[in-house]
Amino acid sequence: MTKNKYLFPFIALTSLFFLWGFITVLVDFLIPRLKEIFTLTYFQAGLVQFAFFMAYFLLSIPAGFILSKIGYKKGIILGLLTMTLGCFLFYPAAEFRTFSIFLMAYFILAGGMTILQVAANPFVAVLGNTKGASSRLNLAQAFNSLGTAIAPAIGASFLLGDTIKSSSEINLLSELEKTAYYLAEAVAVQTPFVLLSMSILALAVLFAFVKLPTVITSISNSGYREVLKNKVLVMGAFAILVYVGAEVAIGSYLVNYFIDMDMHSIIQSTPWMNNIASNILNTDLATLDKRAIVGAFVTFYWSGAMIGRFIGAYLTNIFAPSKVLSFFAIGALLLIIISMNTIGVISMWSILAVGLFNSIMFPTIFTLSIKDVGDLKPQASGILCTMIVGGAIIPPLYGFCTDLAGFKMAFLLLLICYGYIYYFAKSTSKNLA
Repeated sequence: MTKNKYLFPFIALTSLFFLWGFITVLVDFLIPRLKEIFTLTYFQAGLVQFAFFMAYFLLSIPAGFILSKIGYKKGIILGLLTMTLGCFLFYPAAEFRTFSIFLMAYFILAGGMTILQVAANPFVAVLGNTKGASSRLNLAQAFNSLGTAIAPAIGASFLLGDTIKSSSEINLLSELEKTAYYLAEAVAVQTPFVLLSMSILALAVLFAFVKLPTVITSISNSGYREVLKNKVLVMGAFAILVYVGAEVAIGSYLVNYFIDMDMHSIIQSTPWMNNIASNILNTDLATLDKRAIVGAFVTFYWSGAMIGRFIGAYLTNIFAPSKVLSFFAIGALLLIIISMNTIGVISMWSILAVGLFNSIMFPTIFTLSIKDVGDLKPQASGILCTMIVGGAIIPPLYGFCTDLAGFKMAFLLLLICYGYIYYFAKSTSKNLA
């Protein structure tokens, strides 16, 4: 897939894909906990993702400018150090139980990830022959999905593993009991994120000694007006927005959706599902909060994306990427319709299977969008990464729709998102024909 001289740099860059995938999903598992502690509506809980993904909207193009000044290697190190700071800020946020500090920590964490995204995606795309760009980026993104697949089990165990009291239950506690409970809550959040901050810092030190090939020399500060004249790029940018938004909206609310359907009771009373959850969480379900029980199955949503990207790396190498994207968009649409119109186990597994069809969307949309922009790929990357802001827009909107009409009706928003991705794929196929 890459020439030998590019192998080690490709592996090093792939570790970054794993990292931000892992962290993005781990953040999702704080939402059910924060919702109860701070007595948040689903819309307010969605502000967590708003803060996280708004960083992409505000910082992607500035990140390109920074990279043009300091270079890609120093830019990657800067991104990792920024992520370290964001993770560490979870400590005081949990200590003082201040929601605004949580939101600031999310924003800083995402700011670091933005720098990495702007640098790594085009870097991987050009780290070899042009024909294999989509396949190569799908492979790198597969390791992103490996991170998202591992995160749910860790998130369910460490962030949702204990019993989470509702706001009404907390109000019934004595002041002494409240103090003890809030202390335990703080530790449950602080421990994993402090460990993360130390790990990311170690990775930054490692990258200081990694020699990256000079395949991208600099980023021009001009050219954004020119690249926006490219119709496919503009359509692709919007496709990135709705794809990221839909994927994050599903992942963020799966725990709440399953609880709304009383899936924790079904899981506990169904031997084979009980065994799956017990094996994932490595403990007896009777000792766990209902959110942890259903949270274990979120693993399959992100695991599907991982499997699909490994498959996608092969499929996009032998079939036209636009045709593969069309097929996967149709698959996502059909599965959402099934989940909308069923209940229980069928509804649960059909929405989880959407993860498989999400798999190839980002890397394929990305490579199709930058295919004909020539030397303006860095500028195009900044614009496309800016559209990751979909993760800040769609989840709160989905939460708002859920507050108004329930989860099933809110799925109509997701159908619109995947419908546009299908439209983009078909339009791209015609343009390339």
